[in-house]
Amino acid sequence: MGFCEDLGEGGRDIFAVKIGGDSKDKKPNSGGKNHQEEEEEEKLTNQPAKHEEEEEQFSVMEVKVVEGTIDVVLVNGVLRVGDRIVVGGFQGPVVTSIRALLTPHPVKKLRLKGEYLHHKKIKISQGIKIAAPGLERAIAGASLYVVRPNDDIEVIKRSAMEYVDSVMSRIDKSGEGVYVQASTFGSVAALLKFSKAPEVNVPVGGMSIGAVQKTDVTKALGKRKKYATILAFGVEVTPEASQLAQQLGVKIFTSHTIHRLFLQFKSYMDKIEAAEVAVFPCVLKIMPSCVINAKDPIVLGVHVVQGVAKIGTPICVPGREFVEIGWIVCIQDDDRRVLDYAMKGQRVTINILGSNPEERQKMFGRHFEMEDELVSKITPDSLDALREQYLGDLSTEDTELLFKLKQLFKI
Repeated sequence: MGFCEDLGEGGRDIFAVKIGGDSKDKKPNSGGKNHQEEEEEEKLTNQPAKHEEEEEQFSVMEVKVVEGTIDVVLVNGVLRVGDRIVVGGFQGPVVTSIRALLTPHPVKKLRLKGEYLHHKKIKISQGIKIAAPGLERAIAGASLYVVRPNDDIEVIKRSAMEYVDSVMSRIDKSGEGVYVQASTFGSVAALLKFSKAPEVNVPVGGMSIGAVQKTDVTKALGKRKKYATILAFGVEVTPEASQLAQQLGVKIFTSHTIHRLFLQFKSYMDKIEAAEVAVFPCVLKIMPSCVINAKDPIVLGVHVVQGVAKIGTPICVPGREFVEIGWIVCIQDDDRRVLDYAMKGQRVTINILGSNPEERQKMFGRHFEMEDELVSKITPDSLDALREQYLGDLSTEDTELLFKLKQLFKI
């Protein structure tokens, strides 16, 4: 197996960077290397090298956060232990010095164990693992620059961030929009570019690189419920993230094709926008000893006394001056199966999430109590939409309840 195959997902999307500068070689000291390592060092450093006056090229393939390393493809040029490098990062340029240059061991058994050869200098075109302080902040797919003696470090730092800044400028500063995720920064850039196309025009409020984690789900909540979605391009979703997404009502779409990913999202948005106005009538009673979480998300065991409780239903408490406590984002039965709705007579667990900062402050025990009934909040617009779109889905009892709620809300 070649080194590039060891690089994983990040190896699919390479952003090559040209770096100017030159330097003079020094004879490396093998130090405590064994005979086999010295032979490998000899092969690497004595290969016919391209003139150092030529442009140096390095491609950042993958960032290993835990190990604090980055996988790089050296296309042309030379790298040495101790070289000062600059890499684009989310919090600004990462300026550091190379602590170790590593390549996979030539012996297959040792390579499978994850053991690497250490080098003081490498100048042959190949994949390299670089270890240096602060590299966990580097971005996979961003640019890497080597600082040579006559280089202006400030100019290089600006150059390293130029691509990063241009991509990040496509994210809505207010944080309103979908959350996009991919294996490399280059893939994220492609997602952002596609999102801005006139025929797509989807706002993006945040982004991340790598597998979808619990923290990504939390960030994806955003300011508006309908954009609480993650578009995951070619990355895995951890089981913990998937479980939390169900609890918080965050929708995760996955695909290895950008076009298909946005088609899934558009289809979902069409349904959300249609259901966002229409609200089915329901009356819920909180079951004793079934308050699982008192605040954002509010998680309660409830009995559906009347009507139908559906995902997306706004809930208020008439007995507390109609205080609005949020939207139903998740419904589960006793077997923890996720449901789209719960009918009259069912006992289910619901998650209620505030759709704005004010609603997210609402709390069981402070703004409503066990004896309070929870009711779907209807408006003139929601009534009209319900009649136009779902009139055939309403039972006689639902229609009667709708009439009672219309009087309750003085519509």
